[in-house]
Amino acid sequence: MTIFVKAKPGSKKEGIQKIDDSHFIISVRARSTEGNANAAIIKAIAGYFDTAPSRIKIIRGVTSRQKVIELKWQ
Repeated sequence: MTIFVKAKPGSKKEGIQKIDDSHFIISVRARSTEGNANAAIIKAIAGYFDTAPSRIKIIRGVTSRQKVIELKWQ
């Protein structure tokens, strides 16, 4: 499954807003330094979809706020 994420690092509140089936806005408190925001986004997605963080991979947009993320179920 592929989802499209607009990241908001350094937010005061953390949360996931679902736009439609494949588009999300994810706010995390972690700053974008040293990959901390990406790790927090992966952790948030893992909690939202109830899956392991190791099954989630950022396939595009590692250094961008617009990200394409792949979730592997099996």
